Amino acid sequence: MSRIGKLPISIPAGVTVTQANGVVTVKGPKGELSQHVDSSIKVNIEDGQIVFEVDENSPVNIKQKQAFHGLYRSLVHNMVVGVSEGYTKVLELVGVGYRVSNQGNLIEFSLGYTHPIFIQLPAEVKVETKSERNQNPLLILESCDKQLLGLICAKIRSFRKPEPYKGKGILFKGEVIRRKSGKTASAK
Repeated sequence: MSRIGKLPISIPAGVTVTQANGVVTVKGPKGELSQHVDSSIKVNIEDGQIVFEVDENSPVNIKQKQAFHGLYRSLVHNMVVGVSEGYTKVLELVGVGYRVSNQGNLIEFSLGYTHPIFIQLPAEVKVETKSERNQNPLLILESCDKQLLGLICAKIRSFRKPEPYKGKGILFKGEVIRRKSGKTASAK
């Protein structure tokens, strides 16, 4: 049995959880999310808690059932936290001349290429940019969907991955890049 899967999820005030036809739907003040749950996992919603159990009669092999047990519990827990509190990621652009600006959900990056890079974000993601003097530009992303937010952050980071020699690139706020020393001249 999965250690994570057997932990119950408490439902906070203002959040409603429903289940129908193998789909768990979570509604809250920050939004609404839904997730399909495999038939080998039973979802019980009672007394303000969500409990996941493995269906022993399912034809799926036992290792797969145990993996699904923890997976779906984690996905539904992320949904409950997302619709009640939300998720925030802060990206920092480190490099000379790196800039970011937004108009609504359209973000424009200037990252040292010959052209600007534009990316249109979905409506579920709120974006804010901060550019202060003598500070690195910041990009603040907020959403109730943790998976979508992570996917967007990975896409944005792929424009300029952090590099270990000068420490330039798009980093998460507070992330530390392991620096490497450059070439050293050999004395002969």
